[in-house]
Amino acid sequence: MASANSVEPVYLPATVQGAVKILVTGPFGVGKTTLVGSLSEITPLRTEEAMTVAGAGIDDLTGRPDKTTTTVALDFGRITISPQLALYLFGTPGQQRFWPLWEDLSRGALGALAMVDGRRIEESFEVLGRLEEQNIPFAVVVNLFPDTPDHPEDELRAALDLLPEVPILRCDARDRRAAYDVLIDFVAHLHASSVLELQT
Repeated sequence: MASANSVEPVYLPATVQGAVKILVTGPFGVGKTTLVGSLSEITPLRTEEAMTVAGAGIDDLTGRPDKTTTTVALDFGRITISPQLALYLFGTPGQQRFWPLWEDLSRGALGALAMVDGRRIEESFEVLGRLEEQNIPFAVVVNLFPDTPDHPEDELRAALDLLPEVPILRCDARDRRAAYDVLIDFVAHLHASSVLELQT
């Protein structure tokens, strides 16, 4: 008999014949783990560890006093987006010391959701630069924290030095419906750009 706390497994439908990989990336503490958890149809795999003195002076906790854990390898989630196609979400660690792992995770990615904290835009520059260097199509996702400034899109695009074709999306990563809307918009963008062929 299953316990009250057990989670029913969500198996991949037998009709699924292909899968695509999407990165969820961004700087430290921007909400990547939260977004993957909001989107995943399965219980996400997380590699969060307690923050230790090793990160003191390296991991900036300014404005994040309640943050006590950090992703040290990856977050993983899955969504079945059509009867034939599954989407695998790989959340990357945010700190520079984990970038060798970031490069491994990015291999074969069809695109990336690059999360940005509107209160700390400058923290996103390096991640966006790496996506451009690796020629990975991406959308910027502004995670709406309670005190996020309402930056007009043109100002945000200029501040992040984005090309006109890069979508700027906004959501509260904790809100499942808003997270799904962001993913739907990004998948539609990839499809319109002929990066992704959806099978129905």
